[in-house]
Amino acid sequence: MPVSVSHLDHFVLTVASISKTQKFYERVLGMTPITFGEGRVALCFAGQKINLHETGNEFEPKATKPMPGSADFCLITHTPLEDCIDHITQCGVKIINGPIQRTGARGPIQSIYIRDPDANLIEISNYIEA
Repeated sequence: MPVSVSHLDHFVLTVASISKTQKFYERVLGMTPITFGEGRVALCFAGQKINLHETGNEFEPKATKPMPGSADFCLITHTPLEDCIDHITQCGVKIINGPIQRTGARGPIQSIYIRDPDANLIEISNYIEA
């Protein structure tokens, strides 16, 4: 019988600077930084977290080729996309694409795209109500 995955708990971003990344995600995306274990740092949001590994100082086990700037992920927000655009722009972050319609895991979404300090691609989206 196959494994039945229930949800995503966390994922890891390898970054050039944990401090710079932490400040960006806290200021721009409202995530809460926490320290756990032996001084590890994570960014918490909505019951999930992003663990941060600094390049060259990754925790074991790790990805085969960990490197900053290789991630591409989508975050769903309840904040209206127009308000997200205003806030992100006020933070001095460039919106590189969107708003544009895409397909999320649960249906159609309206998305914008930004990059974090390591040039990871972040899609920020609202589900489109039927």
